Amino acid sequence: MRHRTQVAIIGAGPAGMFLAHMLRADGIDALVIERRDRAYVEGRVRAGVLEQGTVALMRRLGLSDRLEREGLVHGGTNLSVDGDVFRIDMAALTDGATVTVYGQQEVMRDLFGAAEARGVPIVWDAEDVALDGLDGDHPGVTWRREGVAHRLDCDFVVGCDGYHGVSRGAIPADVLRTFERVYPFGWLGGLADVPPACHELIYANHERGFALASMRSPTRSRYYIQCALDEDVADWSDDRFWDELCLRLGRDTAATVTRGTLFEKSIAPLRSFVAEPMRWGRLFLAGDAAHIVPPTGAKGMNLAVSDVTMLGAALAEHYRDHSDAGIDHYSARALARAWKAERFSWWFTSITHRFPTMDAFDRRIQVAELDYLRGSTAAQRALAENYVGLPLEAA
Repeated sequence: MRHRTQVAIIGAGPAGMFLAHMLRADGIDALVIERRDRAYVEGRVRAGVLEQGTVALMRRLGLSDRLEREGLVHGGTNLSVDGDVFRIDMAALTDGATVTVYGQQEVMRDLFGAAEARGVPIVWDAEDVALDGLDGDHPGVTWRREGVAHRLDCDFVVGCDGYHGVSRGAIPADVLRTFERVYPFGWLGGLADVPPACHELIYANHERGFALASMRSPTRSRYYIQCALDEDVADWSDDRFWDELCLRLGRDTAATVTRGTLFEKSIAPLRSFVAEPMRWGRLFLAGDAAHIVPPTGAKGMNLAVSDVTMLGAALAEHYRDHSDAGIDHYSARALARAWKAERFSWWFTSITHRFPTMDAFDRRIQVAELDYLRGSTAAQRALAENYVGLPLEAA
């Protein structure tokens, strides 16, 4: 079967779906092609802190009704050093900017629900997806579904299909450059239907390793502890997890932790990754297809949203004004912002985690960095500006 659209979007994650809604709002035809089913994509447990720019985009696209009712607005965040907690007043340091805690699963539910209502087309369970003609004037996407072969002719292809997707691999090896850092630890996460330990996040640096006290709602808590990459989740009983978490958070915070059944436990490795360029011919990369950040600071989904905010505006300019200025500069602009997010995530990880190779000197430097952060308004402002999200103009 043969189809035609203006923009083919590979992947129905946050990047792909936000872009699909943006293009529809601008009257641009787009088709989203996803290799999984909706339940799988919507059910993935991911980050839950939305930058101010992500919230603004959801409002602009008419996707914020539940977010406004259920999202938890945070004007600050907390750091703990061996149990001693201090707060960064982000709102005061950034002219009132905030972040909103609202799980990625909830964001996807809003995106998919609105897509159904607005007629945004999505192909689910697409097998053997392949791209062709990207370096010419007539790109295309092929796939199979339920044994039937399909071909989509289009003007542009946007790869929003994640780190393991097919899109990045379509860029020739002599053009593509990748940069990567794999961290020697992971995060063991636990989800429980219990009230959060604090109304804001707490990032803890402890001699036994990093811990994070987070939440998804006033009645659902998300906690993480740093662990070795070869740990087995089966070795972590609920009691062991809670005991280790409370030890790392410190006595005062531990007293506010409500224990309960952990209905989800998993280990996530930490990686920094960037692919350059983010455009080749008629192909654009966005989100995890182009870059991965460690979860420290919650930049992953927000960075994907900033990518497609730039790209959506560039594509609208192309069709509305017959100008290629936006799409020609997309890669450079998106990469400039991506590297700033990579820097912040790397830095925040470096001051909150215990690295296996750390010696006494390294630890003293880490403590000095945290002590400087505690006492310096300028240092706190730099953290706050990055945490709430740099403006697109910063790219």
